[in-house]
Amino acid sequence: MRVAISVAALLVAATLTGCGGSDSSTAGDPDEEEFSAAADRSTCLADASPVDSLPDGYPADFPMPPQTIVYGAEDRGEEGVVVTGVTDLPFTDVLDALNGPAQDAGFTVTSGETEEHDAEANWSGNGYRGRWAIRESATCPGETVVQVLAAAE
Repeated sequence: MRVAISVAALLVAATLTGCGGSDSSTAGDPDEEEFSAAADRSTCLADASPVDSLPDGYPADFPMPPQTIVYGAEDRGEEGVVVTGVTDLPFTDVLDALNGPAQDAGFTVTSGETEEHDAEANWSGNGYRGRWAIRESATCPGETVVQVLAAAE
């Protein structure tokens, strides 16, 4: 019970989302808190300005869900690169994209968790490891926030 409460508190505190269909633990994988200081997750699609380029440490072939505008990219050195985007695709469609085309492209989910309005998953592949998180936007109805952490293996 304490573990479940601790995990729930961590997820709420980190305001994370995303999953890969597994309920296994995420211990030992990229830390959920990596996202906590990432780009503002309250940016709406109408206000999102796409980044000019992604840092070299981010896999250029990572398939973001369709219609996603990546408006934040932060290179954290050895920790990896965190990108943040927003799309007007429904949460379930974004989840399907990360559990389908992203895995088909070799970014395989190793563990994760899905809830009604958010999900997160750890992944590895193509020379990288990372974590993705998605959540329904709290400030932009009908939009979904997408964050991806990637680090070279």
